[in-house]
Amino acid sequence: MAFMISQRAFIKLYLITMVEQHRGYGYEMLEAMKDEFKGFGYVPPQSEVYRALHELVQEGVFYRTKRLKGSDPRVDFQEIVLYHFTDGGEEKASLYKKQVKVDLDRCLGMLNKAERDNF
Repeated sequence: MAFMISQRAFIKLYLITMVEQHRGYGYEMLEAMKDEFKGFGYVPPQSEVYRALHELVQEGVFYRTKRLKGSDPRVDFQEIVLYHFTDGGEEKASLYKKQVKVDLDRCLGMLNKAERDNF
């Protein structure tokens, strides 16, 4: 068992929630996470976000679709990748979140104890 939750597990948790909320494509999710956590001094590394997305696809939780970013294909040629749940992906995601919740609770307990004992 790890000392604290891994960064990748933490990022995957948020990516799953963002896909549940239909919150954009990879770069948008990265930017949303940066905004969410800047007050804590944490900037999720771009490489970790994309590795986590790739793993979720490999694990059969997500599948990818591509589309043009803009609404006019004659003007906008930038292609984006959107992430969606596979058949059975929502169930896999739910199980993953339950596992991460156990780890988060353990980590919170350890951090709270450290704070009480030392400050």
